[in-house]
Amino acid sequence: MRISKYLVGLAIVITLGASAAIAESLEGRWDASVTIRGTVIPFRLDLSGEGASFTGTLFNGDIPVTPTAAKFDNGTVTLNFEHYLTKILARVKDGQLEGTVAGRFGDQDRYISSNPFHAKRYAPSAQASANVPTIEGQWVIPYNSPKGEKAWRFIARQKGPEVSAAILRVDGDTGALTGTWQDTKFVLSHFDGSRPALMEVTPTPDGTLEILQNGRTTNKLVAYRAEVARAKGLPEPENYMTHTTARDPNETFAFRFPDVNGKMLSNEDPKFKGKVVVAIITGTWCPNCHDEAQYLVPLYKKYRDQGLEIVALDFEEPEQQDQLKRVKAFVDKYGVEYTYLIAGAPVEMWEKVPQLINLNTWPATVFVGRDGRVSAIHAGFAAPASGEFNLELKQEFTSTIEKLLTEKAGDQEIAHR
Repeated sequence: MRISKYLVGLAIVITLGASAAIAESLEGRWDASVTIRGTVIPFRLDLSGEGASFTGTLFNGDIPVTPTAAKFDNGTVTLNFEHYLTKILARVKDGQLEGTVAGRFGDQDRYISSNPFHAKRYAPSAQASANVPTIEGQWVIPYNSPKGEKAWRFIARQKGPEVSAAILRVDGDTGALTGTWQDTKFVLSHFDGSRPALMEVTPTPDGTLEILQNGRTTNKLVAYRAEVARAKGLPEPENYMTHTTARDPNETFAFRFPDVNGKMLSNEDPKFKGKVVVAIITGTWCPNCHDEAQYLVPLYKKYRDQGLEIVALDFEEPEQQDQLKRVKAFVDKYGVEYTYLIAGAPVEMWEKVPQLINLNTWPATVFVGRDGRVSAIHAGFAAPASGEFNLELKQEFTSTIEKLLTEKAGDQEIAHR
């Protein structure tokens, strides 16, 4: 994870004076921003409804992100995203919203910090589409990451001056950063309750893109068209299916952890024994894990009657494990019906899952056959912001599952020999 990987919660509270609340409805779209470590990150906030139907919506590109609870009471708006845990407090001033965003915004932030928040009514701006360079398509960013990567992907979709883009790493993508052409560069941003980021993309005369990536960290990157990168012999991005491997293909993939209610379950439980099992190395602090859960929920419903079980091996910060508040909100928010096991803290992942080599992505998806052995491992999760890579991932997941479901345990044992 690069951009705000550990943003762990979102509750938005906008406090208004009673007279202002009565005089002015909040219905409609707002141009909001949060300033984190000196970087102003714009984002879209929609407020709608009233009474019991009142709600607010954030966006991951075109995908709406709704709260777990919302209310507008006595001049105060509360939007509670309990699966993240951050709070925005703001008052109406001259028709705008002013306040702060409080929350944990990085893996080094063990305590709540407050960050300036501002919002004004949305007003479409006149955008000239003439002389706007085209950056749509796939690009390669040479980058040596601590996870062993030599390159990332940059994926852009464009309509005139408007662009939606994402950087895809071995962990997954940054979420959809959206924005427009401004003078000499595209200015793109993202905040959907996680991954707050600002990106400036400047086309250069030599055909590359200069990318200034701001978020939890700041990176200056250079992107090459994919075909140019290949012609130059630049390193390729990681292969998601070979990045992590099993230490012994003949070894049973074993696990034994408590579920959210404290009940101990293992791979030897009748729930999993003889089934095709998809085991997810995950954590609710991880934005890409949120993306994957929303895909796995309908996948499980489709295949569970055919013999598929999904089990999350969930790693949470020590301070989260007593009450599991975020985990329970996560499970409830996404309608998770597959098994969630609390495996430990993130730093314990290598100890608790020793059977995998080069396990360093969140999430990591392990496909286990009816014989209990690892058939395939997929590193990270490319979400819809990744375009065709998301479609390829879905095809890969379903074809792997369907193949394993048609095999008998004896057939799989022969295949492992």
